[in-house]
Amino acid sequence: MDLRRLAPSLPRPRRIAAFLLLVTGAPGIHAGDCPPVQATGPRPAAGAPPATAGGMPPIELSSDGASVDADGSSQLHGNVSIVQGDRRLLSDGATYDARSQTVTAAGEVSYEDSRLKLRGDKGGFQEGGAGSFEHGDFQLVQRAARGHAEGIALAPNGEMTLKGVSFTACPAGRPDWQIKAASIDIDRQADQGQGRDVRLEFKGVPILYSPWLSFPVSEARKSGFLFPTPEQSSRSGWALSTPYYFNLAPNYDATLSPGYMSKRGAAIEGEFRYLTDTSRGSIAANWLPYDEEAHSDRSYVRFRDLSEFTSRLRLDVTASAISDSHYFEDFGRGPEGTSVTFLPRSARLSFYEENWRAVGLVEQFQTIDQSLATADRPYTRLPDLLFNGRWRLPARFEAALDAEAVYFTREESVTGARVSGNPVLRYVWRTPGAFLVPSVGYLATGYSLSYPGATASPLAGLSAPTSPSVTAPQASLDGGLVFELLGHNHLTTLEPRFLYSYIPYRAQSTLPVFDTALPDLNLVQLFRTQRYVGGDRIADANQVAAGVTSRLIETASGQELLTATLGDIHYFSRPRVTLPGEAPVDTHTSDAVAQLMVHAYKNWNVEVGEQWSPQTSNSQRTEATVQYRASGTKVANLSYRYRRNLLQQVDGNFAWPITDSWNVVGREVYSLKDKTSIDTLFGIQYASCCWKIRVIGRRDIVSRPTDLTANAGRRDTSIALELELNGLATVGSSANSFLKTAIRGYSPLVAGNPLAD
Repeated sequence: MDLRRLAPSLPRPRRIAAFLLLVTGAPGIHAGDCPPVQATGPRPAAGAPPATAGGMPPIELSSDGASVDADGSSQLHGNVSIVQGDRRLLSDGATYDARSQTVTAAGEVSYEDSRLKLRGDKGGFQEGGAGSFEHGDFQLVQRAARGHAEGIALAPNGEMTLKGVSFTACPAGRPDWQIKAASIDIDRQADQGQGRDVRLEFKGVPILYSPWLSFPVSEARKSGFLFPTPEQSSRSGWALSTPYYFNLAPNYDATLSPGYMSKRGAAIEGEFRYLTDTSRGSIAANWLPYDEEAHSDRSYVRFRDLSEFTSRLRLDVTASAISDSHYFEDFGRGPEGTSVTFLPRSARLSFYEENWRAVGLVEQFQTIDQSLATADRPYTRLPDLLFNGRWRLPARFEAALDAEAVYFTREESVTGARVSGNPVLRYVWRTPGAFLVPSVGYLATGYSLSYPGATASPLAGLSAPTSPSVTAPQASLDGGLVFELLGHNHLTTLEPRFLYSYIPYRAQSTLPVFDTALPDLNLVQLFRTQRYVGGDRIADANQVAAGVTSRLIETASGQELLTATLGDIHYFSRPRVTLPGEAPVDTHTSDAVAQLMVHAYKNWNVEVGEQWSPQTSNSQRTEATVQYRASGTKVANLSYRYRRNLLQQVDGNFAWPITDSWNVVGREVYSLKDKTSIDTLFGIQYASCCWKIRVIGRRDIVSRPTDLTANAGRRDTSIALELELNGLATVGSSANSFLKTAIRGYSPLVAGNPLAD
């Protein structure tokens, strides 16, 4: 196994140790009046001679005037230029000692080679590669870093020593942050550096000190402390963690982060990552030995592995566990993190062939919300075997087979095995302007059941069948047309579609419900032959789904300026199969669903989705969003979400530049139904030439909606501070990943964005 090939795929830690400016340099973007940093290496003098047998080319001297001794030593004055390979020294005067092959220059000295450029008071170098300079202002070549050193020594083997050194990645004359050290030793061959008596200053204020610090000077990873991570929240108080990064091998590493929370006590977080020829994954854990608020130990462990043994065989494993049901309420971020209901644990082995795939799955869930009744908790699958195949046959025919065998288990519930199959034969006729696909098939489901702790079926008091089954034929006809009208600059389409489905009624009230549910009606569900998802019901159908889509397309760019779709289902016979607790269909038509997407005017976008009941003349579900997006950091969204008898929310969020350096971000999610705010955040961000700072405050609900205890409606107030020193490191937790989720369309990685990472 070639570990060098794998190493680049294992990324560096996000918060990187001091002196990484020697590695990465500053970003290639600039805010306000920040001048761009040009860092390019020197070029050898034209016509420079080739290297000698000793590996170094001879020294070439030139000047306005010179005096030469008998032994070849020289005194040079006036526009002195001394060149050896890619090394060049310029000064007003210099001395060349022929015996020691040493050049010494005084006055204003300018030197450059493949590693650095500098200007100093005095300096020189030897033919073998050694050199030394005093009181030099230097710039690291191909690194946006500059500074001053009282002494600089260059060794023939590539080592460099800086004494009394200070440097920064900020523009000249604006050292907003600086690294100062008594000495820094850099080994270019080993790509390692060591600093002694080191301190980091920001705006003249020391923010970090270390008597000794080791660091990499290349893209290679290196073990060492990362910058501390400060946070504050009303749930945990002030918190500080100090991560330590372990560069264990090119293809695996680890990070260990001991920390302390003022309200809860000591904590430790760790992550181990690995990468092999066939697998990649991670193991992470958070542990509080004793939570002073909960008076117990708390923990959260997660494992993820993806192994590709061959191009056709893949294993995907995900597992996680927490110590108690309130862990996410206490430590999660935002309503989406604190309202976790289940934690999945699964292993999926998949084998792919050209026309079919086979999947073996084991799956179990840890229930976080203990208030959920047993009947509302998911079943464990031990195991679940699936097969899906599609084969093309002669004369436009196609055969398909979907089959499954699965064993379900759950405490205090009916358990057992379910086997199902659905062979289909279809004829596929397609042209550029029309398609027609008739199909016939057969649906079959059978069970082998047991009822632990009960002699009667839990299904409405019926007898307890141990081997129930159900079968039914099915037939469908799917068709559509595409009409096009070409205008001067636009193409308009009209695309009607229909799907007729027939499945006869079969009584299924004695069948259990392991994994079956009625999904929301949408444009995808509209054109499915099965009304349910899951294999416990064969839904009867004698219906036609009809819809029409119209598009307005700009011919020059191909962009869809407008897309509108409308459709519903007409029942020739009302569906009779239901799930427990489901109201039967009592109408001849379904709700109508509609979707509208408009991209018609510059940076404005509009999306509207609607589910409308013609029987009650009421909306069942509405989702609408208006977005203005001029760039990744200039975006505003206003959304409305409505579910009848469930929720009614307004969500407004934005990221907006005030000036070239100042940005603000904000979000407000307000429940019109409950007349309360769900999530509020506001942040202000400043980006200078060589540093950035973000302050984000947030207040949100952290208790689950089903919580009926005194914690119901509990809120958390938090403040996050992030200081980023361009080309060096980040102090605090990066907010970009969170903001990209909270603010639709926000993208800090956009050219010209002063807040890009």
